[in-house]
Amino acid sequence: MTFTSSDVNDQDYILTKISYVGFVDPYGMEGVIILKTNEGKEFPMSAFSGEVASHIARFQQGDRGSIPTIYNLIEEIAEMKEMLLGEVRIYQNGSVLRANLHFKNRNDKLVLRNYRASDCIALAVYYNIPILVRKNLFEKAAQEK
Repeated sequence: MTFTSSDVNDQDYILTKISYVGFVDPYGMEGVIILKTNEGKEFPMSAFSGEVASHIARFQQGDRGSIPTIYNLIEEIAEMKEMLLGEVRIYQNGSVLRANLHFKNRNDKLVLRNYRASDCIALAVYYNIPILVRKNLFEKAAQEK
């Protein structure tokens, strides 16, 4: 089963791609990514572990040989329920970024809510699925420039 942009119908979210993955500090302790829309709007995201940034970069390069244990747990549960991860939706909850994982199969949908955005983005890159970001985050980022 594949997912297309037609599966994404919530007008409050914008489809994005990762345009940059790196580190805030020279030691690789804190990660940073920039999510970009097709229209060129950018949303920078930092304050997450450098380890997760490393996973995202490896997954972007096609490395599927090693997956962190917690990500493997999600994969096993999805396989048991015969579901596929279809999209990740990023939003702000208080002062932190969170994400919902949207799974589905032929007959059912399942949403796991309020997980760390960085880990969910890593899963999205690993599975090559859409990353959607709440529109208001782009508006905030533009105002802060």
